Amino acid sequence: MLGVQALIVDDNPINLKLASDVLAADGFSVLQAQDAEQALRVLEDAMPDIILMDIALPGMDGLTLTRKLKADPRFARIPIIAITAFAMKGDDRKALDAGCEGYITKPINTRVFAGQLLEYLRRARDRADRDSEAPDDRP
Repeated sequence: MLGVQALIVDDNPINLKLASDVLAADGFSVLQAQDAEQALRVLEDAMPDIILMDIALPGMDGLTLTRKLKADPRFARIPIIAITAFAMKGDDRKALDAGCEGYITKPINTRVFAGQLLEYLRRARDRADRDSEAPDDRP
């Protein structure tokens, strides 16, 4: 058991099931949401280790939700990975600019998906460790 909890936010039931099943098979605990509002409700009671964010959500899109979560101190350090069928030039930059730590295009590669997420999580934890060790420059 990995002990890693992931929240997957995706409005496509097939994509949501596939990603959930792949991660569960690799030992992740998986939470699901089909839109931004449902994701916010899930986050009232849960603090996942990583969030997988579809960009094209109905209502509030994934980039707007990402910005909202990154602005909230409770969720700011949770790595958010964009998972999207958008693969046009510059779409990855838009996701990163919104606060996503990574960008994975659909369809996901089920053989490497969990490993990709663990690598993003490792990088985020390394960054948090470095930030906590940085000297305090305040006078």
